[in-house]
Amino acid sequence: MRVLLVSTYELGHQPLHVASPAAALERAGHRVSALDLSVEQWDPQLIDDADAVAVSVPMHTAMRLALEAAGLVREQRPGLPVCLYGLYAGTSHDTVVGTLADRVISGEYEPALLEWVGSLDGHGSTDGADAAAGRNSSEQIVHLGRGRFDVPARHLLPPLERYARLSDGDEERLVGYVEASHGCTFSCRHCPVPTVYGGRIRIVDIDTILADIDQL
Repeated sequence: MRVLLVSTYELGHQPLHVASPAAALERAGHRVSALDLSVEQWDPQLIDDADAVAVSVPMHTAMRLALEAAGLVREQRPGLPVCLYGLYAGTSHDTVVGTLADRVISGEYEPALLEWVGSLDGHGSTDGADAAAGRNSSEQIVHLGRGRFDVPARHLLPPLERYARLSDGDEERLVGYVEASHGCTFSCRHCPVPTVYGGRIRIVDIDTILADIDQL
């Protein structure tokens, strides 16, 4: 399937929350494109070309902007399957599912995104009836299993030169970030992570981390 992954906001950084699921989807044989609305213009052609759209919502600002993006998708192609995924995906479940989105996914979203796209394509682990209904599913998924971590597909994203830089005196230096873990063992009340992970932590394997550093 042709899957469009959209990022709206990641604090001025190259959106790892698009690059990571993009790698998993590419490994599964899907054709993936990416759109980062923090540095790129909205492109209606990408919507026309997609079989499904998934929008990353790792934080509150991203969620608010994602609702606008999902609304634009619905206006252009009302029947196109739309998923919101990330830490804040579940916060608006009751108001967005069935209107702006067909599925919301929190936690370790890569395996759940693969399953969702596979169900739309008829190749997921669901049976035929469920796969046929995938476009209209209102299921919310919090996926906390220990899955595989692929090297993020940063080649689909704009280069680091388009993003925030480190000011070091009179010099500005390119910066990028990698993730060594997901979740958290603490329960800080101001943070959305404990709400989703409940004190769990998932460690990214060292080979994936080093390979991602090498490609920055």
